[in-house]
Amino acid sequence: MRIDVVIADDQQLVRAGFRMILEAQPGIDVVGEAADGVECVDLARRLRPQVVLADIRMPRLDGLEVTRQLAGPGVADPMNVVVITTFDQDDYVRTALRNGACGFLLKDATPALLVEAVHAAARGDALVSPAVTVRLLKRLEQAELGTASGSAEAFGLSGRELDIVRLVAVGRTNQEICGELFLSLSTVKTYLSRIQAKLQARNRVEVAAWAWEHGAVRPGR
Repeated sequence: MRIDVVIADDQQLVRAGFRMILEAQPGIDVVGEAADGVECVDLARRLRPQVVLADIRMPRLDGLEVTRQLAGPGVADPMNVVVITTFDQDDYVRTALRNGACGFLLKDATPALLVEAVHAAARGDALVSPAVTVRLLKRLEQAELGTASGSAEAFGLSGRELDIVRLVAVGRTNQEICGELFLSLSTVKTYLSRIQAKLQARNRVEVAAWAWEHGAVRPGR
C-alpha cells in the first residue's frame, strides 16, 4: 500500500531529514511539506495524506491545534496525525492525545522508529515512542492516580482485558501481546475491539491514556 505523508515543521533541516528517511522506504511518498500550522492544515485537507507528521511548536498554529483541526472530536473524516515532541514538552502530549493524535515521537527518534510510526498510523494503529511513554508514566506517577482494579471494574473490563490494556500502554504490538499472553492474533484483536468499545477509545493511544490516568501501569512495571 502506498503511504502519502505530509511533514510539518518550522525547521527546514528537520523536514529534509524526515523526507530523506521516509522516501528511502518503498511505498512511502512525502507529498508535501509545511513550515507552519496553517499551511499544514490547508495542505493536509487538500492532499488527504494517509499520515501527517506535525511538530508541536510551529508558527501561526501549533501542532496541538493542527491535530485538533485534522483529527479532533467532531472532525467528520479525521486524519492520522503523529505528533513530534521533545523532552521538555511532556505536558503537551496529553493535550495532543485529547485532540486526536494517533502517535508520538521524539525529534531524535531513530529512523526505524520514524518509519514504524508512519506504517502504524497508516494502518489505523498507533505508536508512542518508548521514551515518551516512560517520561509520561513518571510524570503521572507523581499525580493523583486512581486504582486500576476499581477503574477496570467500573468500565466493565475483565482481568484479561486489563492485562492487554497494560501491555498496550507500554507499547507492545499485537504480535508481542500474543507471545506474552499465549493468545492467537485474532483473539487479541477481538479483545482490543471490546476494550476500545468499553473505554470509548478510538485507538490504541487512547487505550494507553486510560491506563496511564487510572494507574494501570507504573514505571518499572
